Amino acid sequence: MARTATASAAPRAPGFLRAALLLLLLVAACRQAAAAPMVLAEETVVTELRCQCLETMKGIHPRIIQSVKVTSPGPHCDRTEVIATLKNGQKVCLDPASPLVKKILDKMLNKGNTN
Repeated sequence: MARTATASAAPRAPGFLRAALLLLLLVAACRQAAAAPMVLAEETVVTELRCQCLETMKGIHPRIIQSVKVTSPGPHCDRTEVIATLKNGQKVCLDPASPLVKKILDKMLNKGNTN
């Protein structure tokens, strides 16, 4: 009877080890993906080839915008992205097709040309 219990426990060990190893790899991959920066300071650092803006806002008050970065479509993303850095440091994505966003971009461009 003792041999039967030992023999049935032995085949389970490799399956358990495989499951534990798979779980460990998944946890390590999730931690690495969560720590990967997408946007840092004033320069954009893209660590993944995908769009940065998953959701966009149709408008925001121009007085709270510190700077605006426009990214043209390319191999990383098939659409134009407008990322505004607010005066509090927060970054928000704006809808480039919105009339209010177009006005904000025009004002920012004209402000840069007059200085």
